[in-house]
Amino acid sequence: MPETQCCENPPTLSITSVGIGCVAEIGGLKPYITGPPDAKLAVLLVSDVFGYEAPKLRKLADKVASRGFYVVVLHFIYGDPYVPDNPKRPIAVWRQSHGTVCFDFQFKSLSV
Repeated sequence: MPETQCCENPPTLSITSVGIGCVAEIGGLKPYITGPPDAKLAVLLVSDVFGYEAPKLRKLADKVASRGFYVVVLHFIYGDPYVPDNPKRPIAVWRQSHGTVCFDFQFKSLSV
């Protein structure tokens, strides 16, 4: 898929799309977190180039959380989402400042 296809129908970005959850700092990242902290199961979502300010992504996370899941939406673009309306920074230029993200996650099973 050419890189421009993913940007043809961008979401409406809004700082007012706060959702039910909160943003917290964990390991240098600032994920959107929602759902009961004592949940037995968790769901990990990853935002796209538009970040987690997209209201539909937060609504999706909140909807999953309403079913009893603890939801974490990771945000690997560090507060610098792609803005399609910025002619000085097309997607090819934006990508130059956002290299490949690689993490080594260690998951632990917790006895409750």
